[in-house]
Amino acid sequence: MVINWETCCAALKENSSEVVQPFLMGCGTKEPKITQLCLAAIQRLMSHEVVSEAAAGNIINMLWQLMENGLEELKLLQTVLVLLTTNTVVHDEVLSKAIVLCFRLHFTKDNITNNTAAATVRQVVTVVFERMVAEDERFKGIVEQPPPVQGNTNRRSVSTLRPSAKDAYMLFQDLCQLVNADAPYWLVGMTEMTRTFGLELLESVLNDFPGVFLQHQEFSFLLKERVCPLVIKLFSPNIKFRQGSSSAASPAPVEKPYFPICMRLLRVVSVLIKHFYSLLVTECEIFLSLLVKFLDGEKPQWLRAVAVESVHRLCVQPHLLRSFCQSYDMKQHSTKVFRDIVNALGSFIQSLFIVPNAGNVAAVGAPAGGSGSGAAFEYRGTWIPLMTVSVQGSAKATYLEMLDKVEPPSIPEGYAMSVAFSALLDLVRGITTMIERELAAEEEAAAEFREAHPDQEWKPQPGENVQKEKMNKPRNVLFVSGAHLVWEEMVNACWCGLLAALSLLLDASTDETATENILKAELTMASLCGRLGLVTPRDAFITAICKASLPPHYALTVLSSNAATLSSKAYSIQGQNVQIISPSSESHQQVVAVGQPLTAQPQGTVVLTAKNIQCMRTLLNLAHCHGAVLGTSWQLVLATLQHLVWILGLKPGVGGALKPGRAVEGPSTVSVFYNLCIELVFIFLSSRYLDDVSLHHLINALCSLSLEAMEMAYGNNKEPSLFAVAKLLETGLVNMDRIEILWRPLTGHLLEVCQHPNSRMREWGAEALTALIKAGLAYKHDPPLAQNQRLQLLLLNPLKELSNVLHADIRQKQLECVLQILQSQGDSLGPGWPLVLGVIGAIRNDQGESLIRTAFQCLQLVVTDFLPTMPCTCLQIVVDVAGSFGLQNQELNISLTSIGLLWNISDYFFQRGEAITQELEREEEALQKQAQEKGETLNRPFHPAPPFDCLWLCLYAKLGELCVDPRPAVRKSAGQTLFSTIAAHGTLLQQPTWHIVVWKVLFQLLDCVRTSSTTADKEKIESGGGNILIHHSRDTAEKQWAETWVLTLAGVARIFNTRRYLLQQLGDFFEAWEVLLNHIQSAALSKNNEVSLAALKSFQEILQIVTPVKDSDKAGDALAAMGVPPVLIDPLSASGPGRPLVRSDSLLERLTRYNGAELQAPPPGEESALEDSALWWSAWNTWYRMGTDSTRPPTGPTEKLSFIPSQPFLTALIQIFPALYQHIKANFSMEDLKKLGVILHGAVSVPISSDASPFILPSYTEAVLTNLQEAVLTALDVLQKAICVGTENLQVMYPAIFEQLLLFVEFSCKPPQYGRMETKHVANAKYNQAEWVALNYVPFAERSLEVVVDLYHKTACHKAVINEKVLQNIIKTLRMPLSLKYACPSESTWKLAVSSLLKVLSIGLPVARQHASSGKFDTMWPELANAFEDFLFTKSLQVFPKFLISTEILPFANFIPKDFVGQIMAMLNKGSIHSQSPSFTEAEIDVRMREEFSKVCFETLLQFSFSNKVSTPQEGYISRMALSVLLKRSQDVLRRYVEDERLSGRCPLPRQQVTEIIFVLKAISTLMDSLKKTQPENVDGNTWAQVIALYPTLVECITCSSSEVSSALKEALGPFKDFMQPPVSKVQNGES
Repeated sequence: MVINWETCCAALKENSSEVVQPFLMGCGTKEPKITQLCLAAIQRLMSHEVVSEAAAGNIINMLWQLMENGLEELKLLQTVLVLLTTNTVVHDEVLSKAIVLCFRLHFTKDNITNNTAAATVRQVVTVVFERMVAEDERFKGIVEQPPPVQGNTNRRSVSTLRPSAKDAYMLFQDLCQLVNADAPYWLVGMTEMTRTFGLELLESVLNDFPGVFLQHQEFSFLLKERVCPLVIKLFSPNIKFRQGSSSAASPAPVEKPYFPICMRLLRVVSVLIKHFYSLLVTECEIFLSLLVKFLDGEKPQWLRAVAVESVHRLCVQPHLLRSFCQSYDMKQHSTKVFRDIVNALGSFIQSLFIVPNAGNVAAVGAPAGGSGSGAAFEYRGTWIPLMTVSVQGSAKATYLEMLDKVEPPSIPEGYAMSVAFSALLDLVRGITTMIERELAAEEEAAAEFREAHPDQEWKPQPGENVQKEKMNKPRNVLFVSGAHLVWEEMVNACWCGLLAALSLLLDASTDETATENILKAELTMASLCGRLGLVTPRDAFITAICKASLPPHYALTVLSSNAATLSSKAYSIQGQNVQIISPSSESHQQVVAVGQPLTAQPQGTVVLTAKNIQCMRTLLNLAHCHGAVLGTSWQLVLATLQHLVWILGLKPGVGGALKPGRAVEGPSTVSVFYNLCIELVFIFLSSRYLDDVSLHHLINALCSLSLEAMEMAYGNNKEPSLFAVAKLLETGLVNMDRIEILWRPLTGHLLEVCQHPNSRMREWGAEALTALIKAGLAYKHDPPLAQNQRLQLLLLNPLKELSNVLHADIRQKQLECVLQILQSQGDSLGPGWPLVLGVIGAIRNDQGESLIRTAFQCLQLVVTDFLPTMPCTCLQIVVDVAGSFGLQNQELNISLTSIGLLWNISDYFFQRGEAITQELEREEEALQKQAQEKGETLNRPFHPAPPFDCLWLCLYAKLGELCVDPRPAVRKSAGQTLFSTIAAHGTLLQQPTWHIVVWKVLFQLLDCVRTSSTTADKEKIESGGGNILIHHSRDTAEKQWAETWVLTLAGVARIFNTRRYLLQQLGDFFEAWEVLLNHIQSAALSKNNEVSLAALKSFQEILQIVTPVKDSDKAGDALAAMGVPPVLIDPLSASGPGRPLVRSDSLLERLTRYNGAELQAPPPGEESALEDSALWWSAWNTWYRMGTDSTRPPTGPTEKLSFIPSQPFLTALIQIFPALYQHIKANFSMEDLKKLGVILHGAVSVPISSDASPFILPSYTEAVLTNLQEAVLTALDVLQKAICVGTENLQVMYPAIFEQLLLFVEFSCKPPQYGRMETKHVANAKYNQAEWVALNYVPFAERSLEVVVDLYHKTACHKAVINEKVLQNIIKTLRMPLSLKYACPSESTWKLAVSSLLKVLSIGLPVARQHASSGKFDTMWPELANAFEDFLFTKSLQVFPKFLISTEILPFANFIPKDFVGQIMAMLNKGSIHSQSPSFTEAEIDVRMREEFSKVCFETLLQFSFSNKVSTPQEGYISRMALSVLLKRSQDVLRRYVEDERLSGRCPLPRQQVTEIIFVLKAISTLMDSLKKTQPENVDGNTWAQVIALYPTLVECITCSSSEVSSALKEALGPFKDFMQPPVSKVQNGES
């Protein structure tokens, strides 16, 4: 029969009491062997689980007895263990008995039994709780009615528990009782118990089964009500005890802390906090406060060591720490537990340095020999070694595990410090990792949300959503808005303590790894604070790193500021109030670099150690990896780096990167330097990953640094720190893709740097700015710059701003940059051109030559290469800029070259005219539209003109400005260019634009030139700069301006001439003509010969003076005369005196038209003729004013004489008249003629300077006319010819012409006066003296006389000539030379006068006789008589006009007034015996001439005295009278002679008396001849008597001694023979 094993086991179990009984009895024998066998058998049964509850109870009772007897103790323990672990039949009292049994065995004398029992107890306790856990698991799904909560400590509350739970509860409760030294409730039979063991058991239960306490209220209740009070009570000795306080001092003896209990209590506390913190909030607050107290310096070393281990355990649990913060620190009235823990740790560390280990005095002071070799901290002489106490992130305790020690252990030196150090690092690591993980999760969630809902703003949401999130997310992270508050509170609570501790440790650290760990902790804290936006803590941590990077005592105020200053952000580099940290820790540090400090303090050199460099690396790491969270603390970081860089001697190179500025020594140092340089570069490279806000923080910080560097560089020549400027450049270059957002602050600051007085600073500012601009323009932006005008202008704007900087080196850099931009990006500047051109044109005269030269290079490049690529709207700016280079006065060659550029620009306008016009018109339309929309008017220079014309006008205006430059060479060049440009390209202008050219450009220019010329300085200029000599004709400013005036006037006149046809179509041509004439007039009247002469040339040019064209001539002839091939023109017959016109209307013809040959005249027609005459008359008036003013003699005293017009000027002036007259002769009136006369007379009267005389006057002997005199006569000639062919009413002008000519004739004897000037005769003038010389007027007067005669010949019979008594005037005028005769300046004059008089009378006397009856000649006769008399009886010899008197006068006596005839006769009488005054002596020839004269007189007198044609007795009477007077006089002379001869004796008589007598004798012989020839009846008897009466007297003369007298006497006596005849009767005689 097969028995089923299970059935068998069940049966066995059922009857187990009986089955077990024999074995129990066997045990009862107390026989060792039997007992052992029985126990083994029982264990076997148990292991097969065939023991019932009752059997189990029996077994326990039996075991108890064995225990009491002390038998088989180990076996007993083994059996109990097997019984309890194999099944659950033992519970309640039986279980408690079994447990007590184990406890009892634990306290036996045997050590092995003790230890085994202890282990068994531990296992049994565990089993009890495991059963409960299993039981809970079984009932998990069943929902029970929760029992009513009872708040008392009564055991009855257990009734609600299930069996296993009840056992566990009873057990735990009794453990608490036992530890508290109270009697147990359930473990009945306990005899002995130790607290240490009880605490260990409590700890193991709490640690292994936290769920039990958290799920069951009853257990929770136990924790709260029993465990916590117990712990607190047991802690009391530790709390009250202070090390070193003697019991005598305290009123009651204080229980000494007991290490085993204390250590176990701390372990329990650790477990409680770890697992039940949420249940025991208040209790934990107490525990934690106690822990903090245990760290106190007054507690025993071992207590502090275990306390610090406990704290370390907490520090590795960041979530727990967060809970503390939430539960305590964030509650209003609660202890700030978390803060206290951190602070306590910090204080603990500090105390270790301050209070050396009492038990280890040897360690104080400098370490001996090898002890300092390991890792350690050293501070102010205290040296603490550093041990490896636990792995990072786990709190492996040493003393908390010393459960077997009863006495306090001796703590090795440095252990507490090492644990505290680890705790600190773990705390930082835990918190930062936790918070950063949660932040990352939050950011991820935010990113997902934004993707899903781009239009909404993400906010952390509390509530239900959170739960859903929680389910979806793998991480257990709650996104509640409160999370941030918690994180912030945690950081706020711990940062001060952490910072204090870490700073101290950092300062004390001598180990690279420890330093690295401290720095890493500070770095992660700084980064975390930054991410959470906690500015003050962030700045504090960064400050700590910064301080550690710099040498000790380094005066950097920005770092020594306290938290308050940090928050107010008052940074400054300079300052000395540095918190002094003892440099003791430096003693073990390797020196890496020695350098100069950047600050004022300390002076001398400073040292950088390896630790400084390590800290610097951390700083670089911070900046590189955490730049985004630095915000305002960039200031701290960069300030520190700046100082370090300075101390290390790194200097900026190309692109802003730093390079070692001095030689470095040693391979290790080189690598340090090299790595630092690279890391520094990386910081700024990584700025490209920063967001915009962070980037702005970085830029602002750099700008502040730079400002401070600028402040420091003021007023001293010390090398400035260029770190900030270099890094601004680097940052800008790296962030070129988003340059727009940082451009303004960046360049704004660099512009300030460029104005700094320190040249090195300035130079770098400009370097950085220009490098950025060039890089910005070269960068491939998206969209490209060509499509993003705003950005391009933004980039170029700082370049323009640089123009406001006064320093030449900056402007040089700016212009070099422009040159490079032009060379690289010139084609694509587009809308940037105005800015670039503005920069080029922003030159000032105070900037020096080299700058202007560079700027000009740029301009030349623009004009040669870029005009076609720039917008046409910029062309005007190019013109302005070129003009401004012309106007600068530093470099003459540049001014001249720029004028050449303007010419090139004008050529470009000309070639590209159509394209430019189209583009400008498009632009104009757009602008017009904008202006209309805004309701404004379009405002641009020369507005009404079309845009292309405006461009030309701007060019002309600019050249016009240059035409009045102070430098003559510039004026000359500009003037030539202006007029050439207008001449060459003026045809492109539209007609209305010419109006502006004339009025706004040309006339304005003339005005300016006139003003400048008239006010120019007359001081002599010694030399033209350098060794250049100046010609005397240009050696004053006035003379130089004169040249300009000449050029300008000539240019304007040429334009008026060549563009006459075009200009005449303008409405106000007449006004323009008047203005031009006015300018010509003022130039002509200027006190400069050059100007005045040129003005006349211009006058000639605008009058287009050529050979006058007569109506009959063909137009072609006139043109041919001017050198223009007549092929061009259809022969037009010119209706008036204007010039024929070349007409060509197509643009091409207009452009190709020969420049000089544009001879234009208005088309024939009444209207234009009228207008034409108005123009000519205007010209005549101008000519008249010029003539009047220039020839008006001075009125004042001669000393004040300033200016006398030159001969060439006057000549030119007069030469203009004939041509001008051709155009005005139709209306030329008498009045005008008078005006002309005044001018001609004035012109001829002007004397010349003795300097000029050799060039103008012929030698005195040559009788020729000067050009001026020729011109004057030509003018009159033209007039008289015009009158000759003119109408009747013109001929009334003859007398006026005669009058004028006669005036000139007078000059022969009486040269004209020029005011009151004294002039010398030309023969007496000294060439080199400044005298005025009168001209030789004789040839002129003689020529005028010839003209008079000639003209009279033609016009004697003209009515006007007769009426105006011209003949009388001629005679009157000739009287002067005739009367002067030899006294005339020239002998030829009176001869000519005589011949002319005879000619004129030969023509005029017949006319006079003809009109005798009219009485128009009545006054002429006396004048003629006077003329004869004056002429014949001057003191010089005469040529007698016998022929004239004998043929023209006396024969016609009956037609001639009697008085006149009488006068003639009297004259003849007088002449016949003209007696000389006694004083006169003469040459032989004169004597002969006088004899001749007398003879002729006699003959004529006698001829007419005895003329048989005497018609009236009156006339005969006149003759007789004259004869008788004559004879009587002869008688007197002869008698006187005879007497004198007698009286004189031997002495000869005076010569004149002899001559006189000879004359008388000859007269008598002549008379005798005459009487002989005359009819006797015609001779009066009385006359005969008188003749005969002479005879005796003649005879008396025979005695004279003079042979001459004798020969004359012979001739006189000879004729008497004819009268010697016999006398006839008286009657006869009387009858006759």
